[in-house]
Amino acid sequence: MQTYGKPDVTYGWWAGNSGVTNRSGKFIAAHAAHTGLIAFWAGAFTLFELARFDPTLPMGHQPLIALPHLAALGIGFGPNGEIMGDTSTVVAVAVVHLVASMVYGAGGLLHSLLFTGDMQDSKVPQARKFKLEWDNPDNQTFILGHHLIFFGLANIWFVEWAANHGIYDASIEAVRQVQYNLDLSMVWNHQFDFLNIDSLEDVMGGHAFLAFFQIGGGAFHIATKQIGEYTKFKGSGLLSAEAVLSWSCAGIGWCAIVAAFWCATNTTVYPEAFFGEPLSLKFSISPYWIDTAVLPDGAHTSRAWLTNIHYYLGFFFIQGHLWHALRAMGFDFKRVTSAIGNLDSASVTLND
Repeated sequence: MQTYGKPDVTYGWWAGNSGVTNRSGKFIAAHAAHTGLIAFWAGAFTLFELARFDPTLPMGHQPLIALPHLAALGIGFGPNGEIMGDTSTVVAVAVVHLVASMVYGAGGLLHSLLFTGDMQDSKVPQARKFKLEWDNPDNQTFILGHHLIFFGLANIWFVEWAANHGIYDASIEAVRQVQYNLDLSMVWNHQFDFLNIDSLEDVMGGHAFLAFFQIGGGAFHIATKQIGEYTKFKGSGLLSAEAVLSWSCAGIGWCAIVAAFWCATNTTVYPEAFFGEPLSLKFSISPYWIDTAVLPDGAHTSRAWLTNIHYYLGFFFIQGHLWHALRAMGFDFKRVTSAIGNLDSASVTLND
C-alpha cells in the first residue's frame, strides 16, 4: 500500500488490502476465502437459476448465466436447452461447488486464525519460500511461476474434458468430442480475428497452447533468478504491493472486456441455443449491447446479461488499475482535493 513516505501510516477498516499487504499468511487466507465466495456463488446461483428455469421458453431467452455454461459443456441439458432426464446432474454440480466453498472457507479461517500470519515465520521451510517481498524479483517470480502452472493445469482439464466427454457444437446442434488442433500458425492468426472463430478444434488448440505456454513459463519462473545486480534499469523500485495489485486489476479488466466483445457476437463458443441471438453494439455515454431478437415483456437474452455485465465490470476494474498504478508511481490523490479546495478558497476571496 502507498505510504507517501510515512512509515507509521494507518488505514481505515474499509482498506482491506492494507491488512494483508506484508503478511503472506493473511494474504493466502484472503485468497482462500475469496475462492470460497466464488464457489458459493456458482453453486447457489446454479440452484437459483434452476428453480426459475422455464422449460417452455428457449434457454437463451431467459436471464441465465450459470445454466448456459453447463449446457455448453454438455452437462445436464440437451441440444435445445431442455433438461435431460431429471435435474440431478445439475443439482450435483451445484452441491459440489457449495461443498467446495465450505472447504475453501475453512481453509481461509485456518490460515487467518490458526496458521502463522506471515509465511516467513513458518516452521515449514517450503512455506517460508512463499513470503512476500514486493521489491524482490526472485520472490515475486517464484510465486508467479506457481500461479502459471495452476492456470496451465486448468487449461489441460478443459482440453481433456472436450476430448473425452465432449462439448456442444452449434454447427451440428449436439454434444461431440473435440480434439485440439495445435497449429501454431492458427494460434498466431487468431490473435487478430478471434471474435470470428468458428472451429471448436481451433478453440481447444488455443487452450492446449496456453497449457503448454503457461506450464513452461511457470517452470521457468520457479527455476530462474535475476542475473546480475537488480538495478533500476531492470525495474528496481518498480515492484510494490500497489503495483502488483494494479496489474492484477488490469489483467482481470482486460479479460472481462474481451469476453464481452466475444460473447456479444460469437455463436461457436456461445451457442444461440443457450445464450440467445447475437447482439447489436450501441453507444451513448459508453458502449452497450442490445438484443436483436424481440422478447416478450421486455425480457433480455442470456447473452445480453452476460455481455453487459462483463463489460462494465471490466471497465471498473480498469479504473481500479489506473487508481492503484498512479498510487504505485507515487501520485498523491489528496493533492487533487487540496487543489480543488484551494480553487474554492480563491474563488471566495475574489468574490469578496
